[in-house]
Amino acid sequence: MSVNDPLGDMLTRIRNAQLRGKSTVVTPASKLRGWVLDVLMEEGFIRGYENTTDARGLPAIEISLKYFDGAPVIRDLQRVSTPGRRVYAGVKELPSVRQGLGVAIVSTPKGVMSDAAARSANVGGEVLCTVF
Repeated sequence: MSVNDPLGDMLTRIRNAQLRGKSTVVTPASKLRGWVLDVLMEEGFIRGYENTTDARGLPAIEISLKYFDGAPVIRDLQRVSTPGRRVYAGVKELPSVRQGLGVAIVSTPKGVMSDAAARSANVGGEVLCTVF
């Protein structure tokens, strides 16, 4: 089955796995997914991830989810820019998620990074998702 929004699919898999209390979740592999997971790991929202293969032999990513006192660390995970509606922001218009407690993940010309890293690098770009 083809997926129109691969990043949105990965975020939904993470949300669903956390609602069920799973420790890991598997998603098909892609470079963009890996870059977004790098930012989530740097910001402390997931334990980590590793590249594997699924049952059919296709490349996959196994994500280790993070919990604190039995509750998921990721409270809110939303896709901002979709294939049908792209959302771009300059460096001055980058969103602040929950007054700086959350993170907006931005795809910039210098790579995928958090909103704070994009501000310090003085670049804007496509706002992929927000995490709190």
